[in-house]
Amino acid sequence: MNEQLVKELQSTTGKQAKYIRNVLELLGEKNTVPFIARYRKEMTGGMDEEEIKEISDRFTYLENLEKRKQEVIRLIDEQGLLTEDLRKNILKQTVLNRVEDLYRPFKQKKKTRATEAKRKGLGPFAERILLQEPMDVEAAAEEFTGEEVETAEAAVKGALDIIAEKISDEPKYRSYILKVIRDTADMVTTKKKNAEDPTGVFEMYYSYQEPIRKIVPHRVLAINRGEKLGILGVRMEYDLERLKRYIGKQEIKEKSATGRYMETAVADALKRLIMPSIEREVRNGLTENGEQHAIDIFAENLKGLLLQPPLKGRVILGLDPAFRTGCKMAVIDHSGQFIDKGVIYPHPPQKKYDAAKKSVLETVRKYEVSLIAIGNGTASRETELFVSELVKENGLDTQFIIVNEAGASVYSASEIAREEFPGFNVEERSAVSIARRVQDPLSELVKIDPKSIGVGQYQHDVNQKNLAETLDFVVETTVNRVGVNVNTASHTLLEHVAGLSPSISKNIVKYRNENDGFNTRKDIGKVPRLGAKTFEQCIGFLRIPEGGEPLDQTPIHPENYKAAYGLIMQLGLQKEDIGTDDISKKLDQINIGEMAASLDTGIPTLQDIIEALKSPTRDIRDDFETPLLKSDVLSMEDLKEGMKLSGTVRNVTDFGAFVDIGVKQDGLVHISKMTNRFIKHPMEVLSVGDIVDVTVTGVDIGKGRISLSMKN
Repeated sequence: MNEQLVKELQSTTGKQAKYIRNVLELLGEKNTVPFIARYRKEMTGGMDEEEIKEISDRFTYLENLEKRKQEVIRLIDEQGLLTEDLRKNILKQTVLNRVEDLYRPFKQKKKTRATEAKRKGLGPFAERILLQEPMDVEAAAEEFTGEEVETAEAAVKGALDIIAEKISDEPKYRSYILKVIRDTADMVTTKKKNAEDPTGVFEMYYSYQEPIRKIVPHRVLAINRGEKLGILGVRMEYDLERLKRYIGKQEIKEKSATGRYMETAVADALKRLIMPSIEREVRNGLTENGEQHAIDIFAENLKGLLLQPPLKGRVILGLDPAFRTGCKMAVIDHSGQFIDKGVIYPHPPQKKYDAAKKSVLETVRKYEVSLIAIGNGTASRETELFVSELVKENGLDTQFIIVNEAGASVYSASEIAREEFPGFNVEERSAVSIARRVQDPLSELVKIDPKSIGVGQYQHDVNQKNLAETLDFVVETTVNRVGVNVNTASHTLLEHVAGLSPSISKNIVKYRNENDGFNTRKDIGKVPRLGAKTFEQCIGFLRIPEGGEPLDQTPIHPENYKAAYGLIMQLGLQKEDIGTDDISKKLDQINIGEMAASLDTGIPTLQDIIEALKSPTRDIRDDFETPLLKSDVLSMEDLKEGMKLSGTVRNVTDFGAFVDIGVKQDGLVHISKMTNRFIKHPMEVLSVGDIVDVTVTGVDIGKGRISLSMKN
């Protein structure tokens, strides 16, 4: 293992070297990140999935950087130009761009103005100008004219092209200029002539200027989008004279005989060769930072959405609202199995209001529906009013909830949905999905491309590969933290369990169906193509709630069953006592250090075993607030300034959070209205799925805008 890379990782992550080595070794042995985080805590010092992934990603970057350094050293050495100082300088770089800067003077150039000038024999003339000794430049230029260089003016121009490229290749100039631009330059945007921006989306950037060091990530992405759409012109404003003076001091001697020619070369090097690439690097850096920030926000929002508590054990009626084609209905039982479907037409143009009421009422009573889930798309507001009146008029105990149906249409048209419900149309599948994403959000949402779930900011403007990888990691991490009932999970959900591939997930479902489910975790090892390594990685995350082995319903890995039963035996209890008050009281009284030593297990592993024995079926999602259920409905017209309401956070952005307060339009809590203390970002106080108390501070019915405050 490269110890230098381990040292660099230690410096950037703050983790001990021995834990970094262990993580890298575990990853090298093809262990999954969730498995390492959960079941190898002694080896990692208790690192979570994000910390392990950071080490993995950073190591890959440093490894590639090291390879490039060695390649650059080899390429320079082959030219016979490698010095010890240059080699050391290359090796100490921590950013790829700086390595490339050091290589630039030695790089075999493609056809440039300078290479052409050298080909024409103007190299010696350029060297004479660079020496800056007394000479008549115009007269000297005549010596270099000929068939390809027809005039003295052309000779001077070619020589200065060579000098300009030499100046632009100097790494220390680029390093200095990059710092100056980052520290002192402004980003300036203007509206392009004849550009169309009908809704004024980019209005604040029509005449805008801000220091680069202060510009926040979401403004960078907004500017980029405006530029891409041809609405905004973007440039950087900086002190070019300062940069000329800096290079001039290094390159132009006092009382230089060729000083004015050197000044021309310096100016050309800056304008034509250095500044375009420096500006690109600065813009790229701002964009990468902005994109990563947007991806991080999307990831946090997605995590909040996936961790919303399931409303288990309810019979739910899902409604996919529509006008002309009618509202599609689907009923699911307490375990999410589809029971019945139908369609009602309570809205124009059919307006079969009474028939729709009768149909819903019969469905609710027949299946003892306790919750109606209404999609928030077209006709959602009207359908909510319809359901509210139905509940009131008939004195039903049934509550209702508005469900964010973002991505439901994507799921409904997918191969997964066609496989689940082959005889259904897309709206009927959507109604089932709406009901299921209330009953068990995680199980349903994993069937949808995370990018379609609609909890991001500038998601179409960022690197799509990075976005997909990050969101997939969030889904995988969340699924494994929650755990999966192997006897009910879809193959789509199983695919996100550590170590399981799509084909093995399908094999699990097939084996389950052919053998009336799994009775113990050992049985899972009989699934075709599920080998020993895969079994080790996945088995702790697969649960069997009502099987023949009580520990199979817990997150305890089978490799730790011996320790778990040793602990139970030392407490003088039986396996039937798992999850009882009696075992909890006795577990609270043990000395963990002594017990770990007697059981020959690590303290972190023993602590996890203890938690599992106390609460064998605990769901981490139960720690989060449950969704707000409704039995009445509001409209924007009902809202008044000063009205106090409860709502659910639907999306968190850089500038605020959107909160569902029970009307069709989500309200905005601006960052300045979230708390009485200063915060840098809304995520310091809010996450998707949070239930919050808000006060209405403004209602603009015309623009469909609601302003809210969380301040006391």
